[in-house]
Amino acid sequence: MAGMLKRVAIMGASGYSGEELVRLLLHHPHADLVAVTSRQSAGQSVAQVFPRFASDPKARALRFTEPDAAALARVADVVFLALPHGVAAEFAVPLLEAGRVVIDLSADFRLRNAATYQEFYAHAHPAPALLPGAVYGLPEVYRAEIARARLIASPGCYPTSILLPLIPLLRSGLVRPGGIIADSMSGVSGAGRKAEVDYLFCECNESLRAYGVPKHRHLSEIEEQLSFAAGQPVVIQFTPHLVPVHRGIHTTLYVAPAEAFHTAEAAADLGRRIADCYASAYANEPFVRVLEGKAMPDTKNVVGTNFLELAWRLDPRTGRLVIVSAEDNLVKGASGQAVQSFNILSGFPETAGLLGHI
Repeated sequence: MAGMLKRVAIMGASGYSGEELVRLLLHHPHADLVAVTSRQSAGQSVAQVFPRFASDPKARALRFTEPDAAALARVADVVFLALPHGVAAEFAVPLLEAGRVVIDLSADFRLRNAATYQEFYAHAHPAPALLPGAVYGLPEVYRAEIARARLIASPGCYPTSILLPLIPLLRSGLVRPGGIIADSMSGVSGAGRKAEVDYLFCECNESLRAYGVPKHRHLSEIEEQLSFAAGQPVVIQFTPHLVPVHRGIHTTLYVAPAEAFHTAEAAADLGRRIADCYASAYANEPFVRVLEGKAMPDTKNVVGTNFLELAWRLDPRTGRLVIVSAEDNLVKGASGQAVQSFNILSGFPETAGLLGHI
């Protein structure tokens, strides 16, 4: 399939993740963006809804339409769903039945268990029969499965920032699966493009607050994926925070090493094994940067890109391993990662369309 031009469509293209998909796919070297849908923007051109694209002839010509799965199946090979959970599944079913590939950015297909979905999302799963065939779209972990997939469940933004640092360590047995603590901070765009009092400028600016405590919805996919990596059930403490920036996620993880490091020699040996573990997992990954020396992840270095940065420190005083990561919640945490999966399943270079900046 390498070298072919894929026809792609975006359902729910007027939200923040949808806008990022438009940005990435308009100039993707192997994608032809043939349709975008939005009930509220139907009839308007992409350039009218997103003036940032006004100089692009295709953005001026391409118009939003009402969401119609049958119509999209006639014109597109791959359909991205940037829709709310519960709604995405309703469109995924007919698109898959029509033989199209679906890349879903909602939470509808991220979990293997429909009961867990109902527990965390407060309603029955709309298409439980599709769950066994869905592939969790974390390319660094499930690349081979993504290449064969028809339905890809792109991970959440918080989970990506937690799973990529932890999965290699759990798989190697270097850290204990119990007692993991994750503190994450997200820009306000993570809440989506919606008018709610909590996200008004005067409510968010110059303010920090925790939310979703103690059971944020993303815990469901985080714990499920960590459990797969550890080979046993994993329960973590996760606290997300809203911070007054537009975009970006910064996560700090506190983990107990499998073996104590009471001496300098033990600490040095553990440090070498952690470094080797990350090198083995990510040295050849195009979008994961393991920082060296004194460098620490910083959202300003990843915003607008598909990169995730991570760094780690051993704390001899507490006996813990501290891991820090940073990513753009709308790119590596959503749309960029979805395009990365699109590249893999289409046989294109994995970095295609993803190396430019915002």
